[in-house]
Amino acid sequence: MIAARGISLQYGKRVLFDNANIIFSPGNCYGVIGANGSGKSTFLKILSGEIESTAGTIEITQGERVSILKQDQFAYDEFSVLTTVIMGHKRLYEVMQEKDAIYLKPDFSDKDGIKAAELESEFANLNGWNAEVEAAELLRDLSINDSLHPLKMKQLEAGQKVRVLLAQALFGNPDILLLDEPTNQLDMETGMWLEDFLYNFKNTAIVVSHDRHFLDQVCTHIADIDYGKIRLYPGNYTFWTESSQLALRQRSEQNKKVEIKRKELEEFIARFSANASKSRQATSRKKLLEKLTIEDIQPSSRKYPYMGFKAEREAGNNVLDIETLSKTIDGDVMFRKLDLRVNKGDKIAFMGRNDLAKTALFQILASELKPDTGTFKWGASTTQAYYPKDNSTYFDKDLSIIDWLRQFSAETDENYIRGFLGRMLFSGDEASKSVKVLSGGEKVRCMFARMMVMSANVLIFDEPTNHLDLEAITALNNGLMTFSGTILFSSHDHQFVQTIANRIVEITPNGYIDSQNTNLDEYLKNEELKKRRADLYQN
Repeated sequence: MIAARGISLQYGKRVLFDNANIIFSPGNCYGVIGANGSGKSTFLKILSGEIESTAGTIEITQGERVSILKQDQFAYDEFSVLTTVIMGHKRLYEVMQEKDAIYLKPDFSDKDGIKAAELESEFANLNGWNAEVEAAELLRDLSINDSLHPLKMKQLEAGQKVRVLLAQALFGNPDILLLDEPTNQLDMETGMWLEDFLYNFKNTAIVVSHDRHFLDQVCTHIADIDYGKIRLYPGNYTFWTESSQLALRQRSEQNKKVEIKRKELEEFIARFSANASKSRQATSRKKLLEKLTIEDIQPSSRKYPYMGFKAEREAGNNVLDIETLSKTIDGDVMFRKLDLRVNKGDKIAFMGRNDLAKTALFQILASELKPDTGTFKWGASTTQAYYPKDNSTYFDKDLSIIDWLRQFSAETDENYIRGFLGRMLFSGDEASKSVKVLSGGEKVRCMFARMMVMSANVLIFDEPTNHLDLEAITALNNGLMTFSGTILFSSHDHQFVQTIANRIVEITPNGYIDSQNTNLDEYLKNEELKKRRADLYQN
């Protein structure tokens, strides 16, 4: 058990949270949510002891081990991959080091023998004899194959390092697991494996994530940071979202009788209680939901941007032809002989373990990169708007947000421009500040406003949910679901892909799969496609 007792954190006059009191119990998985900058990651660091709170204490049951997903990819550069994972169990690694040091002594004494025997006993009690086997199995499950295990961490790519550090956090069955954005840089299959791991994890897990599907699959509770408070709710992310919206509606309907409001709440909880049967905590969670009262659920203070993409004109049936397209970067094959015809109304999710391959394809289609071989041709009636993963070159001029957006719009009237910025939560003086001082999330919202004013009938998105909070992800998701044109996109967000894509294209160095009229879940469950994918990645 881990508990926050009267935790407060304040930077100058800014209060992130005040007098937080939460008990995190074994057998549950808690999702920590909040707007960007609300203090989610900071709260995890307080729980782990990495930083101190302004007031309050963290209590951990004596003898329980806390494991945290490390964020520093360079901290273990001189250690092997396998050793890095085992280092996740600090005491076990210390015992291994002490044992090795004693056995290497040239003047091994009786006292050394007694100490070695004690260490061997502790080593066995910590399941040390199976440590390397368990670490290797975790690495394989996270798509780090055996050939990489003896290598030093500095020899791995950034995405591979992230997976090793995740294996480190999961290693050795920790009593309390703290994970900050654990699905970052995981492909869909590995993300699903992590969902299963946490679903079956019997101890305490606390996670921060912007992946709504992930939060729904693994969370038994939601810890919401809002109004400077941290409130705990039973249920997953969807339950929290809909209950807060119900509370907001009820608060706005002042004339509605309390009995009617209570009946609405009871019907709402009954629906979610039925779905709780899928949880390992089904019975207890159902009871928790049924104990909720009107006063227990609170409307959220968070604001949702509005993202509406409308094409100025309709595209013809022939949108894009790609013929034998190939690209190699720094000696690594991104894709070869890619042949695709994109049709009107296609919403294609491009998948694959190498994110750089998808980025390279989109850069080629946006004429920012040349292919090695092959050609592509856009339909004569198409217009394209491209959202790149790296948007830094778009913000190299010192312009106000209004003047920045005006560059991309055929209509330059300030009120017209402000209308789009207002939808993206840049209102009043906010719209006049320089783009040079914008945060990563604010720049992303500017890029979406840019795409909206361009009124293109083909939209290209390279990982658009990066740097977004859950509210902006939801708004973008809804906007693209209703867009009538064609979309080419990549994303690691399961729900985003599942609800938008009607066609899946997976690209590998050894070939590609084009699955038309298929959503993500159908694609991942198809046994024939599973075999084809496995063959492509093995060759």
